[in-house]
Amino acid sequence: MSKAPVTEADLHAFADGQLPAARQADVDDYLATNPQAAERVHAYRAQNQALRARFAPLQDEAIPESLCRAAAGPGRGPAAATASVRWRLPLLRAAAAVLLTLLGGAAGWLAHERYRPQATLAHALPNLSRQAAVAHAVFSPDVRRPVEVDAAHEEQLVAWLSKRLGTPVHPPRLAALGFELIGGRLLPGSSGPVAQFMYQDAGGQRLTLYVSTENATYGDTGFRFAEEGGLKVFYWIDGRFGYALSAAIAKAELARIATAVYDQLEGTARKP
Repeated sequence: MSKAPVTEADLHAFADGQLPAARQADVDDYLATNPQAAERVHAYRAQNQALRARFAPLQDEAIPESLCRAAAGPGRGPAAATASVRWRLPLLRAAAAVLLTLLGGAAGWLAHERYRPQATLAHALPNLSRQAAVAHAVFSPDVRRPVEVDAAHEEQLVAWLSKRLGTPVHPPRLAALGFELIGGRLLPGSSGPVAQFMYQDAGGQRLTLYVSTENATYGDTGFRFAEEGGLKVFYWIDGRFGYALSAAIAKAELARIATAVYDQLEGTARKP
């Protein structure tokens, strides 16, 4: 009986330690004779480890007072509040484990895109939305350091990101829509640097704008929409830039914000 071909799903399962024992020998043999596939598996594992390392310290952090009060409900004291949150911690940690699994899979697919032949990359525009969603999922939950440079130093942030991307970039103003800039950071893309601007509303909901110069060869596109691991993403190409707006909010609300972002960026581009 001929062996079943080794698929990308097999490689992901192998990297995650989830491959059935019956397939182990087949995948071992395949990787021994396919160095490019072996390199991809190594990249998948490295990304999974980086994501786990990023979130592991959060399990040991003290429970925020605001979370204790919210979990306990009105009229209950601090002791009852803390007990209520502790009772929920196993559920929260289980949810975090699920998130890490999803992020690991998404990160694996990002690496998979990097190793595709150039001819196939012409059809890989959705990679922009996946990269933006993974970046949002990794950094937006961070309580202590969600950004590298905060909004109090916006001028330095803009100068730094513009220099690294090789072209001027500016964060849109979204206060009229309820979101204030809290800062930004530089991130690695598939073939160069990308920028991420992060915003937050009065309720603590965060929204990120991912700005890349790697997708300009696609030409201008209209808005496209994707759902990536529970996140809503609107993304588009405009001139030199690829943009992706990500948040865990209603699609209609995100569309309204995306339209405002597009209009502002277009206005900035027209300025002499």
